[in-house]
Amino acid sequence: MDHSLVELRNVSKYFGTVVALKDVSFDVRPGEVHCLLGDNGAGKSTLIKTLSGVHQPDEGEILVEGKAVRFGSPKETLDSGIATVYQDLALVPLMSVARNFFLGREPRRKFGPISQLDLVTANDVAYREMKDMGIELRSADQPVGTLSGGERQCLAIARAIYFGAKVLILDEPTSALGVHQASVVLKLIVQSKARGIGVIFISHNVHHAYVCGDRFTIMKRGRSTGTYEKDNITRDQLLALMAGGKELVDLEAEIAKMAAARGKPA
Repeated sequence: MDHSLVELRNVSKYFGTVVALKDVSFDVRPGEVHCLLGDNGAGKSTLIKTLSGVHQPDEGEILVEGKAVRFGSPKETLDSGIATVYQDLALVPLMSVARNFFLGREPRRKFGPISQLDLVTANDVAYREMKDMGIELRSADQPVGTLSGGERQCLAIARAIYFGAKVLILDEPTSALGVHQASVVLKLIVQSKARGIGVIFISHNVHHAYVCGDRFTIMKRGRSTGTYEKDNITRDQLLALMAGGKELVDLEAEIAKMAAARGKPA
C-alpha cells in the first residue's frame, strides 16, 4: 500500500537554544517496519516523545493517514491508533500477566448497580493473545516478574495491538535482551507487520534492525541524514553510515600513528 499511516514533514523541536530535532521527515506505511537508527544523542528520544504527544513540534507537521494533526497528550496519540512501547515497558512485576495486559482498561461484569473485575475474561484473553504471539504461558495468573525480558516485551506489544494500534513505536525493544530473547521480539515484530501494522523500530543496533526492517532512516545530531530501502543498502553500508565512515578511517589512522610512536605494529 502506498499511503502512509504516519508521516513527519520537516519536524523541528527546540529547547531554548538547543536544537533537538531539525527538519526531520519520514513516514511509515501499513505492513512496514521503518527503522530509525542513531547513536546516543542522535535525537531518537525527542522524536519518540514528539510522535507520542509528549512534546509539540515547534516547526513542521505530523500527518495521520494524510490528515495534519496536533496531539495535545499521549492519550490523544493513543486514541488515534499510535501506541508507544517504551524501554521500561510500564509493567508491574508483582501483578499478574492478565492484570498488566488490561491495566487501566479492565473488563468488568455488572450485577445490577454493582460492577466488578471480570478476571475470567481477562485471563482468557491475555493467555490467548500471548499464545497467538508465540508465547506459551503457564498461566495468565503468573506474575509478570516471572517472565523473561523478551516475553515482557511481547506482552507490551501484544497489549498495544489488542487495543487497536495501527502504528507501533518501539523504543530500543532489543537493547537489554540476549540473543534468544531478541529473536523472539524480532519475530513478533515481523508478525505485527504481517497484520498490516506499521512499525517504527527505534534502535542503535543495526544487526537487529536489518533482520526485520524494510526502510532505514539514519539520525545524527537531531537531523535525518537519509532514508534507504533495504534492497538498496547492505548491512555493512548501514553500519558505516551509523558509525560515520570518515570517523572510523580517522580513528584507524590515529591508532596506527600511536602504535608507530610506541614502536609497535598497529
